[in-house]
Amino acid sequence: MRGLAVRVLFFLSLALLPIGLIAIVQTRQIADQSRASAELSLLAVTEQASGAERRVLQEAFGAAEALSALVRLRRNNSQECSEFLREYKEASKIYSLVGFIPIDGLMQCSSSAESRDFSTNKGFQSALRRGERQASVRGIGVVSGKHVIIVNSPVFEDDELIGFMAISIPSTTFEGVDEPPLAIAPLSLMTFNQDGEILTTERSPNVAQNEVPANIELSLFTENNTHVFLATNQSGQERAYAILPIVPDAVYALSVWHSDTPFLQSDISTRLSAMLPILMWVASLVVAFLALNRLALTHIRKLGRQMRRFAINRTLPRDTLSPSVPIELVKMESAFIEMAESILRDEATLEDSLREKNILLKEVHHRVKNNLQLISSIMNMQIRQSDSEDAKTVLRRLQDRILSLATVHKSLYQNTDLASVDAGVLLHEVVNQLLAVGFAPGSNVKVSQHYDPIILNADDAAPLTLLASEAMTNALKYVSHAPKDKGQITINLSYDGPDRAQLLIANTTAIGPVVSGTGLGSTLILAFARQLNGQVEVGETDGQYQMTVNFPVPPRNKEIYDY
Repeated sequence: MRGLAVRVLFFLSLALLPIGLIAIVQTRQIADQSRASAELSLLAVTEQASGAERRVLQEAFGAAEALSALVRLRRNNSQECSEFLREYKEASKIYSLVGFIPIDGLMQCSSSAESRDFSTNKGFQSALRRGERQASVRGIGVVSGKHVIIVNSPVFEDDELIGFMAISIPSTTFEGVDEPPLAIAPLSLMTFNQDGEILTTERSPNVAQNEVPANIELSLFTENNTHVFLATNQSGQERAYAILPIVPDAVYALSVWHSDTPFLQSDISTRLSAMLPILMWVASLVVAFLALNRLALTHIRKLGRQMRRFAINRTLPRDTLSPSVPIELVKMESAFIEMAESILRDEATLEDSLREKNILLKEVHHRVKNNLQLISSIMNMQIRQSDSEDAKTVLRRLQDRILSLATVHKSLYQNTDLASVDAGVLLHEVVNQLLAVGFAPGSNVKVSQHYDPIILNADDAAPLTLLASEAMTNALKYVSHAPKDKGQITINLSYDGPDRAQLLIANTTAIGPVVSGTGLGSTLILAFARQLNGQVEVGETDGQYQMTVNFPVPPRNKEIYDY
């Protein structure tokens, strides 16, 4: 996520966001337009499919309105009025009954020439209550004895409702109307009135009842002129419904379609336009990534490899960037090469200076070692000329200490690293020097040595060597008075933990009195141990004297003592 390509693509996505939003809005508008066109197509097919019902019902309502003007003139003469309506019924040949029902419900003017009382009829009461035209269905007509649709149209005189023109239409009338063939037919087509009551259906009543929307009253859709929606039918199957008025404010047509009807399916252009914003975004990111990779990322990676190669083995790039690379990257490479050459020159100068300093430092250690050996030789001459045994002993002890220091300086100038030395190698050499001088011929003292390769710095090498020299001198003094063939000396330098070391020097104790010293050796041992930040532990068990020194490795910051 921290890469340059990811970040550039992220900010490019932000830059394309407004365009994407505009494209989404336009795509949504196109989809809405496509949906509206599909709905209009569905309504047009519904209007075409309901042509027979629309024609018959519209003619019935038109006839009722036209007859109401003549009925107003002849309603007082029931015989003349009935004769006129009977003639109209016979001339039309599609109605089973035409009559005028006054507001008292007693129909005396009708094509049947019989008086009928509709005052208690629910349909008449509903029409009277509303005072507007309506259509209703009757299972069996009162006069015709057939399944009929009743059309009621209000009759007014001086803006006062005086009754209704009622026209009874047999259901068989709708079947006799010729209709043009449809390219695609709905699952079911039915008509309903403002109360949601189904008036006609082209399928059986059971099929029509099953295909109506579940949990939705059809009367809810009478307020809108047209409506297309998706819902489930009574069986739980998803259906598409189209509703439009065929007689305004009175009768509505309802067509039922499969939810996947071709009218509602978006065409290929609509689907492509819906994918256009995503395709634009993906194409822009791909082009941006290819351009960024070609113009910058490839050359930046190459420059990075050159820098890593220089950091690992100090190798300058053999092939530089081509002239076609952007000038900013070329300047960056030139600056890197200049910086690398400057670093190589400075490092060469530093290496020369360090080499000279190392040579000088080795020369100092070598001369110090030579001077110490010269002092040791002078002291050896003095020992041979001295007549006092005590003086010889003191001089030998001083000579051992000087040789120990000389050994430290010898190890330092012979070692590649002038700041550190292998304590195991150093102590092995010092101990061997002391053993070579301190044992008399035929002493038969058994010596056991073990040294771990413990690296110490120069500041700790000298006190450790001098401490071991003093401890070995004491051990040689006491082991020389041990029982014959029983003498033993053990020297062990080992790790005592991840950052601690232990020096163990043990020897066989003497038999009989031993000339006591001045105590300087013990004092020096304690002083050298303090310089090492170590602790000294001594003990004597089963005829063996043992000294243990524990000190930290690598050395920590030590306190400086003034001796």
